[in-house]
Amino acid sequence: MFLPLHDSNPIRHVDFPIVNYGLIGLTILVFLIQSSLPPSGFDQAAINFGMIPIVVRDLYPQPLPWLPDWATLVTYAFLHADWLHLLTNMLFLWVFGDNIEDALGHIKYFVFYLTCAAAAAGLHLLFNLSGNGPLIGASGAVAGVMGAYVLLYPHARVFVLARIVWFIPLPVPAFWMLGFWIASQFFYVLVGADDGVAWWAHIGGFIAGLVLAPLLRRPGVRLFAGR
Repeated sequence: MFLPLHDSNPIRHVDFPIVNYGLIGLTILVFLIQSSLPPSGFDQAAINFGMIPIVVRDLYPQPLPWLPDWATLVTYAFLHADWLHLLTNMLFLWVFGDNIEDALGHIKYFVFYLTCAAAAAGLHLLFNLSGNGPLIGASGAVAGVMGAYVLLYPHARVFVLARIVWFIPLPVPAFWMLGFWIASQFFYVLVGADDGVAWWAHIGGFIAGLVLAPLLRRPGVRLFAGR
């Protein structure tokens, strides 16, 4: 129903959000490599590096013997199913990630992002213990960034492309946009939506962002800011 375009929230502590742009670049590069493979290779990459619950639980052997089972709790976040999946996640990361890197610092932000990815995969695993399909996509990690953003900058204005009758760009407070987003994730879980979307991963990442942001923020970075 909406897409973020940009926010009115300048960075203050770093000259350039190198980690955030590096994560975007790396994720796009991985997708380009994956897309260069034949269809069977594209699918095999998802199986090899995606998070498969029965593999992580050691109920089924890891497709790549040299890759530890736990590693896919992170590697899955750099794979995507198609261009729309990739570009949507990267758009959200581009809009919100620079401010979280600014609030945490480069190294802490990198650790934060990977931890949110792992937390998202972990909650997905908890609710899909017998799952045999690979979880892929950065949305869980990006949800962590969104969780941190709504806690640190709830009053920041986010310009979104909203579909009412037709698409209209609207400025809305981050709290309302991101609050609506997480509420929709719980809604789809409650109604039992079975469309292949990893709703629990989104929720797990968002919660991880809420928990980690206060712990990792720089001294002097206030909660509930962004006016």
